[in-house]
Amino acid sequence: MCGGIISETLVQALAAEGIDLPSTVVQRGIDSYVLHTDTGAVRVDTPLQERRIAAVHRGGGPRDLEERRWGGLDGYLLALAQQRGARVVPGKVADIGWDDGAPRVRVDGVTRSYDLLVGATGVNSGAWLLYEKAGLKSRPPQTTRAYITELKLGAEAITQHFGSSMHLFLLPLPRLDCAAIIPKGDFLTVCLLGRRIDEELVTRFFKDPMVRGCFPESWVPAQGACHCGPKINVREASQPFMDRMVLIGDCGVTRLYKDGLGAAFRTAKAAAGTAVFNGIAAADFKRHYWPIYRSIARDNRYGILLFAVVHRITKLRPLLMGVLNTAGTEQRHLAGDRRMSLVLWDMFTGSAPYRGIYFRTLAPRFIAGFLAGCLRGTLSAWREKGAVSRNEWRAAGPRVP
Repeated sequence: MCGGIISETLVQALAAEGIDLPSTVVQRGIDSYVLHTDTGAVRVDTPLQERRIAAVHRGGGPRDLEERRWGGLDGYLLALAQQRGARVVPGKVADIGWDDGAPRVRVDGVTRSYDLLVGATGVNSGAWLLYEKAGLKSRPPQTTRAYITELKLGAEAITQHFGSSMHLFLLPLPRLDCAAIIPKGDFLTVCLLGRRIDEELVTRFFKDPMVRGCFPESWVPAQGACHCGPKINVREASQPFMDRMVLIGDCGVTRLYKDGLGAAFRTAKAAAGTAVFNGIAAADFKRHYWPIYRSIARDNRYGILLFAVVHRITKLRPLLMGVLNTAGTEQRHLAGDRRMSLVLWDMFTGSAPYRGIYFRTLAPRFIAGFLAGCLRGTLSAWREKGAVSRNEWRAAGPRVP
């Protein structure tokens, strides 16, 4: 239930742990993104001209998959864990409790006790009730609904119309914060993020001219056979640990709208390091795990502010034209200063903390370049409008009093 994008920072972090994602899992390398707005579009290439972002499927693929040519990320990582000695028990956890101070888990009628219980259940299951029953005193994560669907176009059509770019949309549609179309093998993954996303908003998105223009002319706007409206974490759980229990990933904290896999990796590594080198008491997690957890949560506050600014920019045409004009100018002169391009790249790919992005936007040179782009864009629009008006006046011919 995610877009299946592995950010460049996560690719590097996995490589540092000896995990190199094979071509049997990575369906397409992403080397750029195209930002679409109702005033135009701009392509932003990866800063180092490399395909360092991976597009994958988490599981086996969409419901209407006919031929399986790639494996899922989750299955690949699970197999690696098994190769290193992990024992996987396939089954549904029915209950958790305590046995003389040790966590007790019941799966398919069989109960076993363990030293440490790690919750990695996301926010789309009923596992939180089990955590509360086990005695975890915490506010659960706050969530909102997203929308994800898989559209089958075929590898050739996807390469022709979408290439190796992730397509992002900032459109003035009510309740829509942003949307993304991610090219993979034979499928496109479409993600809508916002508030109260319903059937009407999905239909309006697919019928928007900027969205329709990305697809083949013969394509009929429609949902894919595989689609869902998953919950996503927009505010962290208040207390992600207790003695012999710790929560990681989405059921605890994640990056706002971006890089959920990266946040799961960071929290998992911090929890594992704490358990192995320090201990599994609540005091150990508070001292060694809590700082990492809290840093992600605090960074999301900057993300909320940045997305509020982005939402406002989409409603103010001169500012939106300034963003496109500045980024377009930078992309035409790659050897020069690329402040706007880097801000946009990190903002929409999740490759950098929101806090760093926020303070970069306050730099005087960034503000000066942005204002200059707004001015150029506004003057260009006035000239085009004036030219259109003159042509219309000439086409009308002489006026008869």
